[in-house]
Parts: sequence; structure tokens; C-alpha cells
Amino acid sequence: MRVYDKSVIKVNASTENGKVVLDTEGPLSPVAKPIIKRINKIFQEEKPISVDEDNIIFSTWAPPMPGGVFNRMISAQVASILKKRVPDQFSIGITTHCPYDCIHCGAAGTVADPILTADEINSSIQQAIDLGSYYIAFDGGETLLRKDLEQMVAQVDKTRAVATCFTSGFSLTEQRAKDLKAAGLFAAHMSLDSPDEAEHDRVRGKEGAFKNTVDGIKHMVNAGVLADLFVVVSPDNIDDLDGFYNFATDMGMQEMSIYEIIAVGRWLDHEDEVMTTKDVARLGKFQSSMNKKEDGPRVTSFPNFMGPDEFGCFAGRRWMHATAGGDVLPCAYTPLSFGNVREEKLAAIWERMGKHEAYNCSADYCMMRNPEFRSKYIHTIPEGTQLPVRLDKSMH
Repeated sequence: MRVYDKSVIKVNASTENGKVVLDTEGPLSPVAKPIIKRINKIFQEEKPISVDEDNIIFSTWAPPMPGGVFNRMISAQVASILKKRVPDQFSIGITTHCPYDCIHCGAAGTVADPILTADEINSSIQQAIDLGSYYIAFDGGETLLRKDLEQMVAQVDKTRAVATCFTSGFSLTEQRAKDLKAAGLFAAHMSLDSPDEAEHDRVRGKEGAFKNTVDGIKHMVNAGVLADLFVVVSPDNIDDLDGFYNFATDMGMQEMSIYEIIAVGRWLDHEDEVMTTKDVARLGKFQSSMNKKEDGPRVTSFPNFMGPDEFGCFAGRRWMHATAGGDVLPCAYTPLSFGNVREEKLAAIWERMGKHEAYNCSADYCMMRNPEFRSKYIHTIPEGTQLPVRLDKSMH
């Protein structure tokens, strides 16, 4: 099927043995070949969420193909080849409030007073979409504590971007899940710290957290929202990968996403308790093994996806995050602000970020795992400083 159609380049998608294969034609085809080859490698080694006569949904992190949003994704990939910066994903904090007290919370210590209004959030999202974003993620705190989440999801232009949210499932009712689906929520990234109930509750700092997540997942799945089990992997739970996967399978979830714990927020002083190169290799093997199975959720391991063998770090290059107070960061785990959406247009902030010495070049892996980056920008933050740190606008 034709999934992208421009005069200079056309992209076709077909399936072979249940795998997606892309090919190109047109004057720009030679330019696009490298990125298409890389995407095809992922498609061949991993399984999509679903394939039918009308749509292919590869992941909760990518728009369905064919369609206008998928076209924008391909445009962004071609732009990257041409060295043009496009913020593929724009995540935005809509609250700092949370019912839990997670021991690894990356947002802990971040000040957002006052919190962005719905109008400010909607405006920021529209600006991001105008810059090329095709993937919008509502973030928190706990996103479900915003009673106007459905209205904000509905405001996202679904012809240009998909809308997703991060949530623990706290307070999610059957009706609210249906309302979020009706508003156009594409996927929910639902966090779990352990497949063991007692351990999960311990990490979250509240009894009943595990049950809340289980109930929330059930409601999302039953409402028809794509459900992704979002797992922050640390040395404490890396041995539970099979348990997480079995949990996602039993719950009928479509995907299990693995993110690595970052030494930030409450984990700031735990730089010796993060993922090693050996750990990342283990995650890659787990992803490959699980995605060879015909049934069960697909697995996406971000430490590998954004590693030296695939795409490298996306922070500040392909990703952009706004805090609940409006500060714009390279990603949700990097406490460096390049401006505030209340004070200037997102385009100006995105341009400034791209000129900064840390982000005007590629990075093989997560910058926050890079000792040189942390030494220069994170270790120099004085204790007690309000986060995120606002960088001097004159510094490029």
C-alpha cells in the first residue's frame, strides 16, 4: 500500500511473513534510502502490534500507516537525513501532583507554580505540531488528576498527530477510559515498577498502587485504547523482565516499553545504580527474543533504540518536553530549560536548543548517562537550586 505520496518521494509498504517492508521511489529516493533501510531493519527484526487490510500499527510509539500522521512521520525521517531538526515527539507535563511517592521519581524537586492552564497547554501543543511534531504525550505527575485531560486530548489535531498519555492508572474508571477513547486517545503508557504487588507498592510508597494499575489497564484495554506497559528498568528490577512481560501478556496489553532509570530527581545521587553497557545489551537480547514470538505484546527497548547501533539519543534533537510550569527541556529527564512557553514562542526555544553545543551534534546514547555531559551541566547545579535550571539564552 502507498503510505507516503509526494512528487519527490513515494513510500510503499507491504508485508512479508507478517513483517512490514518499506520501499521508496522518486527523485529523493536515494537520499531516503539509508533511513528507510534502518526502519526496515527494525520492522524485520521486530513484530508489529497489528496488521490488517486497512492499517498497520507497528507500535504505540508510532502512528498507524497509512494515513496523514504517518506521512508526517516519514517527512520527519527524511528531514533528519537532510539535517533539518524536527521535534518528532512533544511531551508536556500537565500537573505536578501525584498520589504516589516513587523512590525513583525523575520529576521530584521540579517547581511548577503556577501550573499551565488548558489554554496554554493546547497552544503549546499546536505550536509543536506546526513545528512538525506528530506524537503528543501528556505527562505528569499523574495525568488523570487533571479533570480536563479529555478536553485537551480532544483538542489535538488527529489529522496531524496522535495523542497519548503516561499514567499509573490511578482513579481510572471504566467510564473515563471510554471518554478518553472517545476524545481520541491513541495509546496509554501505563507504568509498573514490579510484577510483584508488594514490591510495586513499596517503590510507589503507597499500598494499593498495584491494584490501581491493574484496574486502570483493564479499563483502557476494554475501552479500545492501546495499552503499553511502561517499565523503568534499574539494577533492582532487571531480573524481572520475564515477569513484566508475562504481566503485560496476561493483561492483554499490546506493548511493553523499557526505559532505563536516570540519575535525576530522587535518583540524582544514585549514578552507580543505573544501567551498564552489559545491562543494555541484555535488554536488547530480551527485546529480540520476545519480538520473535508470534503472540504476545511487542517489546520496545529505548536504551537500544536510542543507542549507537540504531538512532542515538533523541533528546533535544528529535524530542522536546515542556514541564507543567512551561519550561522547555530536551527531554523529561534532562533538568535544563531553554526557555518557557509563557514567555516566548516554542519555535524560538526549539531553535535555541538546536544551537547549543550539547545538542547541535549527534549523541550515541542517552546524554544523561554521559559522564562528560553530567560533569559539565548536572554536577555544577548548586544544591537547593530550583529545577529545571534555566540556561542563559545567550549561550549556544
